[in-house]
Amino acid sequence: MAAIRLGDLSIAITRKAVKHTHLSVHPPRGRVTLVAPLDTRTEVMRAYAISKLGWIRRQQEQFRAQARETQRRYVTRETEWLWGKRYLLKVDHDDAKPSVTLNHLQIVLRVRPGSDGEARARIMQAWYRQQMHAAIPKLIAEWEPRLGLCVEGYFLQRMKTKWGSCNNRARHIRLNTELVKKPRALLEYVVVHEMLHILEPKHSERFFELLTRHYPAWRNAQTELNALPLGAEPWRE
Repeated sequence: MAAIRLGDLSIAITRKAVKHTHLSVHPPRGRVTLVAPLDTRTEVMRAYAISKLGWIRRQQEQFRAQARETQRRYVTRETEWLWGKRYLLKVDHDDAKPSVTLNHLQIVLRVRPGSDGEARARIMQAWYRQQMHAAIPKLIAEWEPRLGLCVEGYFLQRMKTKWGSCNNRARHIRLNTELVKKPRALLEYVVVHEMLHILEPKHSERFFELLTRHYPAWRNAQTELNALPLGAEPWRE
């Protein structure tokens, strides 16, 4: 991929059939991309990037300062999150089938005596997936008639670099399991975003027009989502 260099900054450039130039700074490390109309000269793109250099640096600094979750050990009094709300974890050891229950202050994890961290993690992750499976079909069903499309299936996946993805040919969407820890409104935003990719696969002018029409607050949602703590796992770009 072609790139523009501005001192120590490398900006990946792409020419596409779009009307306007789009400059983006991507989490987690502040990678910068610039998409411009097909006939845009490199000198014009360079001048545009220079004019936005202050904004780029501010965005990169925000990503570098962004909090990351600590590595989870799943022990009593460790902090857990569900739908944007903080809970304290309580681990009970009981010679019975493992389970997870929720009350207004705590998430209670019941495990067999001697269960190690990996076993506790598997139980918690399975419970988190159950919470997402309870929420996502309702959102899809609500938005299908509003967007005029049908989703053939959805999948959950632990992702390091994306909140979601879409296979528009199969009409499938894929969602990051970490979304279960974020406010429900942000899960809705990602679901709508990926559903719209069924209509428009790329981040084109048409895509953002559709997104603005159907979800006008998408910029606020995107900003809030990117400001929340990242997962403990290192991201790859």
